[in-house]
Amino acid sequence: MKSCLKLCLILSVVCPVLSRGEESLEIGSRRELFVDRYLIAEMRGAELKLNPLSPAAPSSQPALAGHYATVLRDGDTFRQYCRGDKIAGLHWRTDGWETYHAAELTLLAESLDGIVWRKPDLGRYEIERYPHGNVVLADKFLVNHNFTPMIDTKPGVDTRQRYKAIGGGSYRQHGATLRLKYGDGGLYAFCSPDGVHWDRLRDEPIIPENWGSFDSQNVAFYSPAEAQYVCYFRTFEKGFRTVSRSTSRDFMTWTEPMMMRGRMEKEHLYTSGVHPYFRAPHIYIAPATWYLPGENPNTRVVLLTSRAGSDAFDRTFGREEFLPNAAAGNRTNYIAWTNGVRTGLRELSFYSLGTRFTLRLDGFGSLHADGSDGQAITRPFTFSGDRLTLNYSARVGGSVRVEICDLDDEPIEGFSLEQCVPLVGDEIDGRVRWKSGAELGDLAGRAVSLRFVVRLADVFAMQFSDENED
Repeated sequence: MKSCLKLCLILSVVCPVLSRGEESLEIGSRRELFVDRYLIAEMRGAELKLNPLSPAAPSSQPALAGHYATVLRDGDTFRQYCRGDKIAGLHWRTDGWETYHAAELTLLAESLDGIVWRKPDLGRYEIERYPHGNVVLADKFLVNHNFTPMIDTKPGVDTRQRYKAIGGGSYRQHGATLRLKYGDGGLYAFCSPDGVHWDRLRDEPIIPENWGSFDSQNVAFYSPAEAQYVCYFRTFEKGFRTVSRSTSRDFMTWTEPMMMRGRMEKEHLYTSGVHPYFRAPHIYIAPATWYLPGENPNTRVVLLTSRAGSDAFDRTFGREEFLPNAAAGNRTNYIAWTNGVRTGLRELSFYSLGTRFTLRLDGFGSLHADGSDGQAITRPFTFSGDRLTLNYSARVGGSVRVEICDLDDEPIEGFSLEQCVPLVGDEIDGRVRWKSGAELGDLAGRAVSLRFVVRLADVFAMQFSDENED
């Protein structure tokens, strides 16, 4: 459903009827977002709801509006990369495929807050169209079409390669002559110590041309949850645009790609935008572009998710639009690739072709119910820590309560629904407490389940943690 009825919601943490033979999940102290059914065993009168992006104030638009953008945060500095052209108005249909791609370049803008941006004079290239000097890379055929940097967080990475990037494409029918002139097609790897000065990691592509088509934004990152690099790139399957996944231990040698499952029937996925969410890096967020040939606008942005190591996209939210009011035009609705740009205590920012959009921290989806009391029952799991916090929002008259149950579906003494102190208001890390004063840490490592009861409220995330943690 594209919108939810605005009626009463009671989100109670309710105990499921559990099978003693069911293997419990191990969530430790990970933050879990309500973007899929990983934790959910049953819902009654409740649903998982998509929360679309909201346009930010027009005055806070970023400095760059090019295609296939990337936004990274490095300490106190935000960096935004996107595609530009040496000559305004070039198009491959009218000016030729080689001329068009040879004129592409990569631009850079910087910010101290992710809201107000400037174009730095890098002094690297003298290009008439960009006298301010913010060209970070030029004269790399086809690479600049989709040059996508990332900050390498792998432990012990060489500081000279702290930034890495991929870019490139397939020559297809343009092949033989261009290969002699520019080298093989495929995805090439670059590295940089500072995000400004870039060098190729090697002369040959790291992802070969015959593995994909690549003619959109392809992304790579180091996954701490998988302890390896992961790359998602554009492929074709039976005439439809698809996304495939490959992994690597060293960023140079990659596994044979696996096409991501979860694409809906007769659906083109144009860009995937997959990134590990920085507050829950075992969950991959993918604000993907859905391409609709013959329609105007012919692209929409939908929210897909995946989990570390999975070869499937979760489609909990179907084809609901994550980016509202898609702009008319040809394949222009893209979200800049980012692993989460936090621009406020409660605010995430996303960027699309020169416009900033915002989202509540952790707020991609929520556990939500309309009408009478809604209940969500979790699968059995074990946790670590001695406190439970929720990211939630309760409207006037609303509340959230939680009950902890054993594997016989019985409330554990001291943690019943009646003993739970209702959470009201709006908090990012609201602690769940029980009037009994029972110690939650006594249950750590024991298989339990939760029963959520929410009235006029949304729950965006939950996390067990230790009292002495910040």
